Amino acid sequence: MRNFVVLFLLCAGGWSLCAQTGQGRFLEITGTVEIKTGAAAAWSPAAVEMEISRNTVISTGFKSMAVIALGNSTLTIRPLTKLTLEEILQKENDEEVSLYLDTGRVRAEVSPPPGGRTGFSVRSASVTASVRGTAFEFDTRHIQVDNGRVLYSGVNGQQVYVDGNERSYVDEAQNRVVPPFEAAAAALAPAIPELGATGNSAGGSTPVIQTGTVQTAQTAW
Repeated sequence: MRNFVVLFLLCAGGWSLCAQTGQGRFLEITGTVEIKTGAAAAWSPAAVEMEISRNTVISTGFKSMAVIALGNSTLTIRPLTKLTLEEILQKENDEEVSLYLDTGRVRAEVSPPPGGRTGFSVRSASVTASVRGTAFEFDTRHIQVDNGRVLYSGVNGQQVYVDGNERSYVDEAQNRVVPPFEAAAAALAPAIPELGATGNSAGGSTPVIQTGTVQTAQTAW
């Protein structure tokens, strides 16, 4: 009975205490993809079906990419990306995955296991994206959500929800996370062309404002 009570208290103290450390694995590799398993370790080539453990660093080269399985979810790692698998935990039907994106861009497709749920987060130096079932692309500052909902949190504590077909980004000049409605408005704002040399000269000629030009403010993924 005493052992049971001790075990119960340990589990009640934190989800991770009674969870098992899981592993990811490479599903697809194109080009140069390397991994490093420790601060002092050398880079080594990745291979399909190779397992990925906690604190593994993954790097993709020019025109290179990889797809990895993380529990029931998948992550596509775009070219010139460097990320770290910080944590992958499994407890019964639930999963917790945590990634740190140093540079580059990733696409996550988060799916909970049958009858369970997945807590999935990707963070960078300026923001964290946390989800429990969705698909999105992230490049350390900008996020585009395909479906579901993402909680986007800045390092200053500001949080916004980004739903399917919405986007957000970090405004580093103002140190804030831009809400989706503001990001959408900025994408639709018309570009006002600069006046030419004769646009408003002393001769009294009327400036001509071009119409039909829309600045999409498309994120450079």
